[in-house]
Amino acid sequence: MSKSKSFFKNLIKPFASNSRRDESEADLENIAAQEQRNFPFEVLVAATKNFHPSLMLGQGGFGPVFKGNLVDGREIAVKKLSQRSAQGKDEFKNEAKLLASVQHRNVVNLLGYCVHDAEKLLVYEYVVNESLDKILFRSDKRELLDWKQRHDIIVGTARGLRYLHEEAPRCIIHRDIKASNILLDDKWVPKIADFGLARLFPEDQTYVKTRISGTTGYLAPEYFMHGNLSKKADVFSFGVVVLELISGQKNSTFNRDPDSDNLLEWAYKLYKKGRSLEVMDPTLVASADRDQVATFVQIGLLCVQSEPQLRPDMDRVVVILSRKPSNLEEPNRPGYYGSRYGRHHGGTTSSVTTSSDLSSSRSSEFTNTRTATLTASTSGQATSNHEEPTRPRRYSRHRRATALSSTTDLSSTRSSKSTNTHTATSSASTSRQAPGDGK
Repeated sequence: MSKSKSFFKNLIKPFASNSRRDESEADLENIAAQEQRNFPFEVLVAATKNFHPSLMLGQGGFGPVFKGNLVDGREIAVKKLSQRSAQGKDEFKNEAKLLASVQHRNVVNLLGYCVHDAEKLLVYEYVVNESLDKILFRSDKRELLDWKQRHDIIVGTARGLRYLHEEAPRCIIHRDIKASNILLDDKWVPKIADFGLARLFPEDQTYVKTRISGTTGYLAPEYFMHGNLSKKADVFSFGVVVLELISGQKNSTFNRDPDSDNLLEWAYKLYKKGRSLEVMDPTLVASADRDQVATFVQIGLLCVQSEPQLRPDMDRVVVILSRKPSNLEEPNRPGYYGSRYGRHHGGTTSSVTTSSDLSSSRSSEFTNTRTATLTASTSGQATSNHEEPTRPRRYSRHRRATALSSTTDLSSTRSSKSTNTHTATSSASTSRQAPGDGK
């Protein structure tokens, strides 16, 4: 009888073992799901030493970000929502909904969140290296990034954006792609961070009109001047980052060529003269693949074209970054504040207003610190038979000054009705300024 029982036990043992394994795995999944959604406030207080100032990684529009260490040894970054910012609370809600469903290698991973009384916090993986801007725009650190690393950062960031636009449960527009929102891990893998400005994009609309949020130097002209937000606004910002990585120059503080208003115009001039390699950071001379650099300059310029519909989507960008098509189209002159885009898209007021704000907006570039925080990323497709884009015009410096002067003269000679109109225009332009959350 004992032999029969032993035989029976041995017979059912594999099935019982599998059952226990399934239960164990289910328990682990439940624990993981629970952990990802709910961090006790006391755990975060202990991890960050009660949010000690020495552990603060940076200060953004949402509020401060702190480094922490959990008892299991994991390093985390805790984004603590500022209670003084009503805007921050709204964006926090957006972020919490988005990040729960976003997972990608090139996106900072959300570990969980915490709601405690008036406190709202998001918990992210800690990304070891600094944000891209802390390395790229410092002369004593720029050489750490050779061409292979810059190439991989461009490709990884493109994949992250493609994921956000094409593969996430719903299309997500980041709205603030910039060098300080690209974090680098211990293997220099780029991770898109700071989704405080991200927004679910309505699936049945080409673009939405929205409050302007972002950083000077990276904003697409149609978004900056008219509030028209689409995936192509992220494409524009990505193109700026591409040209910054190749050149080592920051667009918003560019002063290398006195005859060019910004990095984009300078790069375009050199490209049209067949001198794209002169855009390249001198520190890359020894490591660069020259053909690859020239192609990436062209791709960057395609992404920053004035007309949104002429910019490639991120799906195609990923493909042409990995293999250049034989018929890659010629880029159009880039769009930027003060360009003639405004005259063809909603009247001259916005164009003149942004021209007058250009110098002040450069000096007040909004920053986002090294927040080891937030998420986004990828998808692919090749194309052919593209028509060559038309070449839009822009204001020269003299014409911009003349336009501003004539606008002032008109407002002073017209009646109070004109004065009120001018005042309304000024108010509108003020409301379009992007709220600062960065450097």
